[in-house]
Amino acid sequence: MSFRFGQHLIKPSVVFLKTELSFALVNRKPVVPGHVLVCPLRPVERFRDLRPDEVADLFQVTQRVGTVVEKHFQGTSITFSMQDGPEAGQTVKHVHVHILPRKSGDFRRNDNIYDELQKHDREEEDSPAFWRSEEEMAAEAEVLRAYFQA
Repeated sequence: MSFRFGQHLIKPSVVFLKTELSFALVNRKPVVPGHVLVCPLRPVERFRDLRPDEVADLFQVTQRVGTVVEKHFQGTSITFSMQDGPEAGQTVKHVHVHILPRKSGDFRRNDNIYDELQKHDREEEDSPAFWRSEEEMAAEAEVLRAYFQA
């Protein structure tokens, strides 16, 4: 069974956590090591269209996943980001939260991470030539999945 992520179908091999209402997946083109996404299972374009139970689950999963990727990728902080609508930079029409483990000095200017996120999914820079292999993504998902199997 694949997962719907806007216009994309996501293979289960790259999903490392699924709850009743949300799922977390590795990123095909991470901005920093450990850059992952959390999405509601129901394909909803805008945050305002989520039901209260979906909002609660989305943010509980985001908190859990953030804790894990910060630890696993030896981060000291986390950037959480959500672009909600095209003018905000949303390119996939499905609510999702970017989780990016951060380290001191990972960007020359701390806020440059937002510039990188903004160009992250632009069509001219989002072609398979820039993506990680399915095997690499599946291997990372397998490692992260182990943190949630208890």
